[in-house]
Amino acid sequence: MARPSPRTEAIRSGVVEYGLVRHRVVEALRKGKVLREDVCDAHPELLRAAQHVGVPTEHPCPICDAPSTAEVTYVFGARLPSGGTCPGSRAELSRLERREEPVICFAVEACTACGFHHLARKWQAGGRPARASKRA
Repeated sequence: MARPSPRTEAIRSGVVEYGLVRHRVVEALRKGKVLREDVCDAHPELLRAAQHVGVPTEHPCPICDAPSTAEVTYVFGARLPSGGTCPGSRAELSRLERREEPVICFAVEACTACGFHHLARKWQAGGRPARASKRA
């Protein structure tokens, strides 16, 4: 999914960025400490999601330099499918983040060319009581 809007950012709590971990993995690969097969092994469902509902990133893949990286967001919580849900638009993500029940969201970067994938960030949202309707 796309980077959140400032409005969406205001309803989040506990955003954890994983950029340093990503950098360490890429450096370990470049130094020969890990194999390419160990970091370019994205699940086929993640690659499909990246291709069809993912939001293209502004940077090329750090492994193969292809411009085919996309960010996919998964949301998990009560009354959602056990495997989570993958919102297809900002509006859908925003709606999920405003639920009464708390949710946890994961943004995953994936390259559809080589299969590189990495958790970009996670955050909690939801858990807000529903507004009482106004009486006439």
